[in-house]
Amino acid sequence: MTLIDTAPIPGGGELRLFQEGAHYSIKIAGTGDLMSTRMHGSEDALADLACRRIAARAQPCVLIGGLGLGFTLAAALKHLAPDARVVVAELVAGVVEWNRGPLGAHAGHPLGDPRVDVRVADVASVLRAATQQYDAVMLDVDNGPDGLTHASNAWIYGAGGLNALYAALKPGGVATVWSAGPDRRFTERLRKSGFAVEEVTVRAHGNKGARHLVWVASRR
Repeated sequence: MTLIDTAPIPGGGELRLFQEGAHYSIKIAGTGDLMSTRMHGSEDALADLACRRIAARAQPCVLIGGLGLGFTLAAALKHLAPDARVVVAELVAGVVEWNRGPLGAHAGHPLGDPRVDVRVADVASVLRAATQQYDAVMLDVDNGPDGLTHASNAWIYGAGGLNALYAALKPGGVATVWSAGPDRRFTERLRKSGFAVEEVTVRAHGNKGARHLVWVASRR
């Protein structure tokens, strides 16, 4: 495995891009893989579970928090019509550049799609600025509600962030949130914020690999 590049995380820390043969992985110092091009089934499911519910709407606008390896974005684009708009908020500028470079081919170069508006920004600030703007929001900004990668991510998973998420959705809109595992307290916080909540177990690679969790939270 070869270290290809590093990228600073605003506020502290560093992401590292590794290559092993034809595949790539992103790690954070002191942990294992955050994500890998070898397995992206649960990232695909994050988009599938949201976009299937809103794809028939006229000119849908969706927000993806966390670009990652581009697989969630690519899966969302497959469901959405040519008049859709997809806003992607990625905190780490280096991740955007990696997707425009060596990572792009693995997800089919989704950043080149004209429907995509990619912003180097904290998704929290994007949510705070939105009122009934999005038909769907897909969040994959960390390993789950613990805020492993970036301390400020904890706000998104707390009451303030979930209230902002609810307000950012159009009536009947849906949010999906990725996690490495279940968290009963987070489910309760979603419900207290007004969402109808479904917990969906998904696999990292097709019907194999680690079991991850996606919360499907619908605005009433």
